[in-house]
Amino acid sequence: MGAVDFAAFVDKLADVAGEAILPFFRTALAVENKKLKGSFDPVTAADRAAETAMRALIREHFPAHGVVGEEFDDIKSDAPYTWMLDPIDGTKSFIAGMPVWGTLIGLCKDDVPVYGMMAQPFVGERFTGDRASAKYRGPAGERKLIARKCASLDEALLFTTSPHLFTAEEKACYDRVEKRVRLPRFGGDCYAYCMIAAGYVDLVVEAGLDAYDIVPLIPIIEGAGGIVTNWQGESAVKGGRIVAAGDKRVHAAAIELLNK
Repeated sequence: MGAVDFAAFVDKLADVAGEAILPFFRTALAVENKKLKGSFDPVTAADRAAETAMRALIREHFPAHGVVGEEFDDIKSDAPYTWMLDPIDGTKSFIAGMPVWGTLIGLCKDDVPVYGMMAQPFVGERFTGDRASAKYRGPAGERKLIARKCASLDEALLFTTSPHLFTAEEKACYDRVEKRVRLPRFGGDCYAYCMIAAGYVDLVVEAGLDAYDIVPLIPIIEGAGGIVTNWQGESAVKGGRIVAAGDKRVHAAAIELLNK
């Protein structure tokens, strides 16, 4: 079964996730910190309810498939088909009432991302891709996603979710890139990557990502003609330090500065 055959099912996963999440958004929601010490890593009942709903649907329709998600233990993560789930990517924005968060759903076949979706139920947008093509569906209708050309860092619009998420060493590397671009912006989480695919953002540089943070976005960006790797220019499927760009020239220039 090819990735395209899973498209309708991924829509169902996004539907049940959205139904679980929306009753919690912009309400007096209890927030827990997943880290006992150090930085603040929030989780809410909305995160858990959405992932529970998606896992139940996968178990019902594809019991042999593996599942790797943010909120619960991995299941059959070595299965030929494995789902990557992040019920609310951007929980910090979610608890602040900001709509720049999304549900990430990715499917890997033999450890290769073959289909991905970012769904934002509050604004009704969905970004999907299968590495060969990518599309947008939402209030603005439906259209093909195509990353824009950008010849150099001097012309680039750069996003990172927060400079505070880098270690001191990583921040020094990131700063070299930021000083070169036309415009740096902060925030966005998964939305920034989708804006690469949509042709509005040229570069995203981040660190500390888990696999489920990036795997669902890889088929979308690559399907739009962009590129996603780690800071060494290698596969991004394991997460970590990530560079995504709409143009290979900007990607190469960022890689060079990050490893200078």
